[in-house]
Amino acid sequence: MVRRIDVTGAGGIRLAAWEFTDPPKIGGGLEETERGSGVLLLHGLMGRAAHWADTARWLSARYRPVGLDQRGHGRSEKPGDGPYDRAAYVDDAIAAIEQLGLAPVALIGHAMGALTAWQLAARRPDLVSSLVICDMRASALGAASQREWTEWFRSWPVPFATLADVRRWFGEDDPTLERPRPARGAFFAEVMAERADGWRPAFSRRQMLTARETWVHDAHWEELGQVRCPALVVRGLDAELGRAEAQEMVRVLPQGAYAEIADAGHLLPWERPEEWRRVVEGFLGAMF
Repeated sequence: MVRRIDVTGAGGIRLAAWEFTDPPKIGGGLEETERGSGVLLLHGLMGRAAHWADTARWLSARYRPVGLDQRGHGRSEKPGDGPYDRAAYVDDAIAAIEQLGLAPVALIGHAMGALTAWQLAARRPDLVSSLVICDMRASALGAASQREWTEWFRSWPVPFATLADVRRWFGEDDPTLERPRPARGAFFAEVMAERADGWRPAFSRRQMLTARETWVHDAHWEELGQVRCPALVVRGLDAELGRAEAQEMVRVLPQGAYAEIADAGHLLPWERPEEWRRVVEGFLGAMF
């Protein structure tokens, strides 16, 4: 079962939060949402809370998982003039935790969502019990990276005639791919919307570049070192976060731990879901 809950974010923006729970067991007493510890799932740039559905379902056996459509994404508002800076994303996540009564919460973030998670944990340690960082770098990526993303967005052959075309282009035909990644095609198929002329992104690529611009030029090591709760850094062998940097992030974290998943890229929770579940359940199980 999935239940939508509207949250008021920073500046009064409307955010869509999604609570993933199974129906209560007959004779089981309190529902899981009443007895489980809170988990807030934060997607990355261009993602949406629905991407976390499988993760949330197995978490719901022991916890209260909630996915947040961050501003500019999913069913949340997409204000034309933003803001899309780091403070807005962190403030939105804090609002969700407080309004939904999730604290002390376990934060699970992928890519940009992981950065939001550790910035939140550094700023409001009172709200956070533990943290999972999935494939997000602490180092600055720089202007060249932003230019590459701009060119990549321009290369998208939109509109796509069918969702099958979406899956094929992002999973096979995208020239930035080194090898086919079907999970990537499926991932992008979930963030497309049908228009009169075909399938187009459900988000604004301009807004995505604006959001990325606010963190891509900066390093985030100082905030990482301010995280006091137990934190797990997870990477795939073919992911964007390299092993040396990931291990340095673990060293900087006061209570850092490391996990590596073989044959996985940037979208490792969806490419290797069983291995992802094993490492996350093992980490959270030690916390609660």
